[in-house]
Amino acid sequence: MEKTLELCKNDLVSFLKKSPKDFTLSDIIRYVREQGIEMVNFMYPAADGRLKTLNFVINDLAYLESILTKGERVDGSSLFPYISAGSSDLYVVPRLRTAFRDPFALQPTLTMLCSYFDHTGHPLESSPEYTLRKACSAFTKKTGLKFEAMGELEFYVIADDPGTFPASDQKGYHESAPFAKFNDFRTLCMTYIARMGGKIKYGHSEVGNFTIDGKIYEQNEIEFLPVDACDAADQLVLAKWAIRRLAAQEGLDVTFAPKITTGKAGSGLHIHIRLTDTEGRSVMLEKGRLSDAARTAIAGIMELAPAITAFGNTNPTSYFRLVPHQEAPTNICWGDRNRSVLVRVPLGWVVGATDMCAEANGRAACDIETGESPYSAKQTFEIRSADGSADVYLLLASLVVAARYGFEMDSPLDTAEKYYVDVDIHRAENAARLAALPTLPTSCHASAACLDETAEVFKTHGVFSEAMLKGQAAMLRSYDETRTQDALSDPDLMLDLVKEYFYCG
Repeated sequence: MEKTLELCKNDLVSFLKKSPKDFTLSDIIRYVREQGIEMVNFMYPAADGRLKTLNFVINDLAYLESILTKGERVDGSSLFPYISAGSSDLYVVPRLRTAFRDPFALQPTLTMLCSYFDHTGHPLESSPEYTLRKACSAFTKKTGLKFEAMGELEFYVIADDPGTFPASDQKGYHESAPFAKFNDFRTLCMTYIARMGGKIKYGHSEVGNFTIDGKIYEQNEIEFLPVDACDAADQLVLAKWAIRRLAAQEGLDVTFAPKITTGKAGSGLHIHIRLTDTEGRSVMLEKGRLSDAARTAIAGIMELAPAITAFGNTNPTSYFRLVPHQEAPTNICWGDRNRSVLVRVPLGWVVGATDMCAEANGRAACDIETGESPYSAKQTFEIRSADGSADVYLLLASLVVAARYGFEMDSPLDTAEKYYVDVDIHRAENAARLAALPTLPTSCHASAACLDETAEVFKTHGVFSEAMLKGQAAMLRSYDETRTQDALSDPDLMLDLVKEYFYCG
């Protein structure tokens, strides 16, 4: 078995000894028969970003083959607001590569994510998952490259304050137990997510921690590895589902909400992007610097950044987080290793760097030949504006569209240079540079307006449907703009809004 599969925690990978992308109908049926699987679950994301579930008892082999190949009917008007009740029947058909043995089920259960199809048997044009697939296809057709992504999933864990070993307020970054209270919960979540097929990079406690009314709020993060953008979206929605399921079992509360209270760190959903050739080799670096391809993609994201908030920041509390000096971006710019910018190029592994393994351990200890360069393969860039309110599929689709747009622009490298900063823009001595930079929208209504202005770009190549874009803008405009603005200076009103959207996404 190849190295990338040998220690995989997904039970189907271990049993079938093949990558999920190679799963076949025969493989799934054999697993069900030989592993005593009694139930099959279909899961699929709706407009609220949450996974919905349909349960099947396996009556016989013919019925199993039927649901695996033909799927089942669902009511689309109950799942998406822009689908009318008069033509609402949809099919949900499982994607075999997403199959995992359900770690929460009481009975032996196989669970799969599904795609939506319309009454003609064609993919539903306005489905978030299909929108992302179309975006990736158009990107590759235009550039000859593949778009990979990975998410940094931040969330707060909440429980009664034990009163011992208190963590320092807003200084929880990478804290260890006993000062961090929920490390064991986070690692349990990571184990479950890995068993469901998630490609995890690492987990840690984050900056945010505070105590209010006898409750401790501790921020945690699980970060993933770069994979195909469609797979990245799948693993993020499954991860959120698993974290909530485990929290309920453990008697804890969790939230992915962008903001909990004033003056404390909010939770973002940073997305790292890596461009590769069709053979999977990174094209992020050229001669030890960020490549023209990477900077071209960044240029497109800079130009469409205001509209991207329509998919990445989708309720009023999103804009309580996007304020200066709260470790969230407010201005449209990018830079290297700079946490005050919208798009950050994190510390990379540049060609010509020292052999750090040999330096730390001695040459003799570093006796494994990996067969690939440890340098450029790890380089990414990240966009830091989105939060847990996002529909992950639409957020990633908008980023793929924006990156492709960079390759369609005139002089994208000049555009990238225009937005580049190499200073902390929030320091007083850099006020002039800050003032020259455009800003992100400050409300749902403003994001909807930005989306309207650039809708044609998102519709190009048939990626975003007209119904999808109009539905997204209408949803953003449904919020009470006056109430949101008043909450910025009214802590009680802000708390009311936080409670209202506490379980968003």
